[in-house]
Amino acid sequence: MSRNESNEPNRLMAAAIGMAEPADKNQHGYISEHHCFGQTEQTAGDYAEDLAASMLSSILGIEAPNAVEWKEKEQYFKINGKIVKTYNCTQSSIGTKGDDWVTVIAAAVFVP
Repeated sequence: MSRNESNEPNRLMAAAIGMAEPADKNQHGYISEHHCFGQTEQTAGDYAEDLAASMLSSILGIEAPNAVEWKEKEQYFKINGKIVKTYNCTQSSIGTKGDDWVTVIAAAVFVP
């Protein structure tokens, strides 16, 4: 679970979960969590997804390219054939005027 909150007016916040599944179903995947201020939903989601894929690639022996953008790395990981699926669950919001608290939550739930 990733969570972030603020009562600061106009404060951009995000919470994201990144997931990476290996092609070999006998191996485990990776989940990452990321929470931040000042990042858009897309940026935070890409970061969490990149983090999960990078962690999985390290145990699979895949050397990640030095690409800056997640979309470039994503294509490399998937072409390699060892990581079959990556995705993220992200929520963002902007703080409201006044003293109201705003909370964003992203979670991964496993159902057998």
